Order: sequence, then structure tokens, then C-alpha cells
Amino acid sequence: MQSGTLLIVFVKAPRVGAVKTRLAQEIGARAACDAYGTLVRVGLRKIDALPNVQLRYSPDDAATEVQHWRKPSWTIAAQGAGDLGARLTGAFSDAFDSGASRVVIIGSDCPWLSATDIQQAWSDLETHDAVLGPACDGGYWLVGLRELLPELFQGISWSTGNVLEQSIARANARGLRLRLLRELRDVDTLEDWQAFTRDNSFA
Repeated sequence: MQSGTLLIVFVKAPRVGAVKTRLAQEIGARAACDAYGTLVRVGLRKIDALPNVQLRYSPDDAATEVQHWRKPSWTIAAQGAGDLGARLTGAFSDAFDSGASRVVIIGSDCPWLSATDIQQAWSDLETHDAVLGPACDGGYWLVGLRELLPELFQGISWSTGNVLEQSIARANARGLRLRLLRELRDVDTLEDWQAFTRDNSFA
């Protein structure tokens, strides 16, 4: 594996009613599903020149539904069962088992990230144990590790505004060298979506 780096992108099958549920409450399930597809396409376009990318999809029977997002050089795998913490742990475990030494995972709902952010995270992992990209809603849009640390994902209140705070506390309790990247915005609500559609850089 070139330079030992790997970028994993968590994606969901674009199924009406199963993606962007908070946004769907405001614009409808079909429109929210279409919005999710747009976010994925924009996000993947930002990182399509990076080496060593894997799409990791959910649910596990969604392989055919996400194949159109996959570049020829990318790998693809299911996220597996469990909450987000279990799925992150599984993805990191598989990555390190495959020979990667600096692994970064991102979601598919932060269109403001860039390839430079990913490269920065890989670089930071040369001197830090973990890297987090803080999100404006109290979560994180990126997590990077250079060894498997399952305890970083256990007992976290996922989908709340406490995710980042709890994760930092876990890292500090273990004495990890932690690096924080710039704060970015996820797209979860109508306000987030409107901010995205107003941003001319995505045109």
C-alpha cells in the first residue's frame, strides 16, 4: 500500500426515508434523498485524486446501490453491523490488517472538506496518535488513527452534540497525542442545506 495511507469514506445506500432523516422532516424524504446524493457526489469529487480510497457502505446489502460512486482504483466493503462506534472499529481493524499504517475515515455529509484536509490528517498521523476534525454540531467530520484504538469509540453518545467532547476526553484519558483539524459544518438540517446551496464554490 503506497505510503501506508488509506482514506475510508462511509456512505449509505441512497434509499428514500433512510438518509438525511433530520433534513427530511423539513423538505420531505424524496428531496432529502436527492440532497444526500448531491452531497456524496460533491464530497467524492473533492477527494477523487487521492491514492488509496475505500468506500464503506451501509447497510450491508447495498453494494449495487453505491457502485456508481466508486472510482475504478477504489476498493469497496460493507460497514458491518453495530452502532457507529462498532463500525468505525471494524473499518480501522480491517485497514490495519490490510497493511495501512495511517488511516483516515470521513463521512459523506461534509462537502466543505478538501483533499488538503485529508493530506493534513495523514501528515499529522506521523507525529500524533489520533486526528479529529471537529464539526460545528459537536461531532466530528474526520477521525484518523495510526493504530487500532477501539476504546476511542466505546460509550460515546452518538448523534448528539457531545461526541467530540467525549472523544477528546477518551483520548486524553489514554494519554494519546491528539491533533484537531479545522472546524467544518456537516449538512443535517435545512439551515445546513441552504448554506451549502448558497455556497458558489460548489457550482
